[in-house]
Amino acid sequence: MAEENKVTLYGMWSSPYVKRVELALRLKGIPYEYVEEDLRNKSQLLLKLNPIHQKVPVLVHNGKAIVESLVILEYIDETWKTGPQLLPEDPYKRSQVRFWASYLQQVFESMVSVLKTSGEAQEKAIKEVTEKLKLLEEGLKGFFPNGFPNSFDIENVGLLEVVICSHFGANEALEEALGVKVITPEKTPLIYSSITALTEIPAVKAASIPHEKVVTFLKFFREKALKYSAE
Repeated sequence: MAEENKVTLYGMWSSPYVKRVELALRLKGIPYEYVEEDLRNKSQLLLKLNPIHQKVPVLVHNGKAIVESLVILEYIDETWKTGPQLLPEDPYKRSQVRFWASYLQQVFESMVSVLKTSGEAQEKAIKEVTEKLKLLEEGLKGFFPNGFPNSFDIENVGLLEVVICSHFGANEALEEALGVKVITPEKTPLIYSSITALTEIPAVKAASIPHEKVVTFLKFFREKALKYSAE
């Protein structure tokens, strides 16, 4: 029976998509085994578990593989009723959470563009991120009308908060690697305060990666991306 209920997460330490799944598992108190994958040399097991996209995260439960991070989060919420409920019961509220979680992903992808560019291209990317963050700031007001932490219940962290934390939790490391501040308490007070509050949650702290390790990775990623674009 224990083997039947076994949960295994296949991931890569630097992936925010893996991090969101790990956070959900920890917040719900679900025991799991973590298997680190080398995406430069993908294991045959990973290719078997996720033959379509061949990427992480992959969650295996009862011997069955679930892929795509947002799909996995919903699976976790529907399968385990312990801990916080990630999605609200109300259909409209659920739709809004799904929409903004998807939009958060778009914002993050734009932030990656800032990391991968320099000069005029980077200035353009920063402008795009700034505009998207403004829209996100306004959108989040519908969920947290009294701001953080006044509208935030640490016992009921939802899917949206998990996605915010996974994508923006390393904001300080990104600033250090770039030398540019994108999320600030002056420009995006709600986003900034949400990151501050969420990163103090014990389950989030337990899953956090050392700051210097993240900075080193981001600088390496940026250097490699700039070198590739120059070729």
